[in-house]
Amino acid sequence: MPRRPSTILLVEDDADLRSAFRLALTSAGFDVLEAPDGLQAIQRIGAGTADLIVLDMGLPGVDGYGVLAELAKDPRHQSIPVVVVSGESDAALDRLNVTCVARKPVSPDILVTIVRRCLA
Repeated sequence: MPRRPSTILLVEDDADLRSAFRLALTSAGFDVLEAPDGLQAIQRIGAGTADLIVLDMGLPGVDGYGVLAELAKDPRHQSIPVVVVSGESDAALDRLNVTCVARKPVSPDILVTIVRRCLA
């Protein structure tokens, strides 16, 4: 029986970047769900279908830190690997409890490599 593709929740407010990331991830064989902001990300996480979350930190409304706080509250979601995509300093990102970090600017191909590594 073939293994189902991993489902990635892609949380990015920049529509062009989100589209480029989605195309690269889909081409690499992943199923991709999208959220343009933190509130929609939290709603999608609640549906429980993501195997990994690619999370931009600079989101409108509920930012990436708010999304991470929501993940931490629910034991069902604490084990979901998170790839933070950010241009913030190492010091700020080192305090986060996340699986992987992708530094902005990050190319779609590099993001796919990071996602694969974080799922392994």
